[in-house]
Amino acid sequence: MAFFDVASGAPLHPVARQALLASLDEGWADPGRLYREGRRARLLLDAAREAAAEAVGCRADEVVFTSSGTRAVHDGVAGALAGRRRVGRHLIVSAVEHSSVLHSADAFEAGGGAVTRVGVSRAGAVDPSAYAEALRTDTALACLQSANHEVGTVQPVAEVAGACRAAGVPLLVDAAQSLGWGPVPEGWSLLTASAHKWGGPSGVGLLVVRKGVRFAAQGPGEERESGRVSGFGNIPAIVASVAALRAVRAEADAEAVRLRELTERIRARVPRLVPDVEVVGDPERRLPGIVTFSCLYVDGEVLLTELDRAGFSVSSGSSCTSGTLTPSHVLKAMGVLSEGNVRVSLPSGVASEEVDRFLEVLPGVVAGVRSQLGAPEPRVEERAAELVVDSLGKRCPIPVIELAKVFPDVPLGGTVRVLSDDEAARLDIPAWCEMRGQEYVGEEEAERGTAYIVRRVSQSEGPR
Repeated sequence: MAFFDVASGAPLHPVARQALLASLDEGWADPGRLYREGRRARLLLDAAREAAAEAVGCRADEVVFTSSGTRAVHDGVAGALAGRRRVGRHLIVSAVEHSSVLHSADAFEAGGGAVTRVGVSRAGAVDPSAYAEALRTDTALACLQSANHEVGTVQPVAEVAGACRAAGVPLLVDAAQSLGWGPVPEGWSLLTASAHKWGGPSGVGLLVVRKGVRFAAQGPGEERESGRVSGFGNIPAIVASVAALRAVRAEADAEAVRLRELTERIRARVPRLVPDVEVVGDPERRLPGIVTFSCLYVDGEVLLTELDRAGFSVSSGSSCTSGTLTPSHVLKAMGVLSEGNVRVSLPSGVASEEVDRFLEVLPGVVAGVRSQLGAPEPRVEERAAELVVDSLGKRCPIPVIELAKVFPDVPLGGTVRVLSDDEAARLDIPAWCEMRGQEYVGEEEAERGTAYIVRRVSQSEGPR
């Protein structure tokens, strides 16, 4: 079985396993106690903190360990906002942040705060000038991920940090996806990360608060971890997490070169091997091991299931693979195709032959899924130079399939009105137009659902 989903969580690194087993015998006691066992535990914790600080590029007393990356984000955002409440109650986030950041923003907004959500390009990157324009006199905090977890796009952290620094606003960087590859560019004020992203045990997060940043920890006061984190830390897991971070960093430069070659192979060959595919994310400014693409006319859940049967564990941002039945907020913000989405995130040490086998298997799997769908015959009526496709009650990708079926019958300059009540159609029909070189006119309210209008402006029916 090929595990191609390390962006969700990497397997335990061998070095982490060794460190975990070794520290179980030494790090079980309360590090706040003065007896021998407590002093041993304290030495392990202090050494881990020093090593983590070296990897991040900060002081050891700026580092605290949390129970998860999500906990680090929630504590970091809440503490920074509370510490600067006299400045104002305005928060800036990007539209493609990890859900933990967006949930923190939602909670702040529900409590009366103001939130500006900065949009991104079709490649998934923010424009630093958009952050600069969003800054206000009452801005308490800005948040920006170092790299996107779904499409791999690296964000312009240094440029955004410069704009925030000029305005006197702290910047919190979620570095969960990138910290294993190297330090985050300078200029940030707070940083969060999650150990299981780089091969450490799950249940360990990292929160760094620079000296001079106003920070007020929320919740009951605690004496541990500088008063910023509650509860008794898992010292063996912390030691193992930092050991894994140092190990992957030592291999990062050489492994990045190798993984970039493999992901470029996927980016280049998938569109040639599989028709009607959109590769998403920035083609240059990206993490080494992540590549994401979306397939027209494919149910994402079925596709992932079939790839699993073929021996490949991958992830997806398609609406049909989630419990909410709504498209990934990242893909939605980018305005790219959401259905049939596949995220491949390669582990360190993956064999080139495994990637080649994935490329051999993928075309047949996609073709099989498209065949299984057996898109129902659309009900079509002619209305002057317009065709109407009734796809009400049908989940994507069926509305797009039905659009594609009738489009050859549309004269140049004619239109198709697709009726749909599936939210994903709002993304996928414009994406289909972009891929086919046709004009997406817009949407209108219909008696039921929404009417999406497409105009034929090109004789070509194939991808551009």
